[in-house]
Amino acid sequence: MQAMQTPSDGYAEVRVVAASPEVARRVAEILRRCFDTTEQRSYPAGPDGGTLLDLTVDTARAAEPARSWLETSRST
Repeated sequence: MQAMQTPSDGYAEVRVVAASPEVARRVAEILRRCFDTTEQRSYPAGPDGGTLLDLTVDTARAAEPARSWLETSRST
């Protein structure tokens, strides 16, 4: 397994593994409605099928309702 680089402050790397490309795209679309994201990158999930989708999420530029959730979930 390859080591992942830690994203810059305020960003998160999101990986979606789904049975079909359509399901993975639907999850990515929901994330895009809440956060600024990079263009998704999709790959075959493995020899048994499925889709692996990677995208980077900018948590500093969140839309509602994610903004409210992030503000209330910050540790003090």
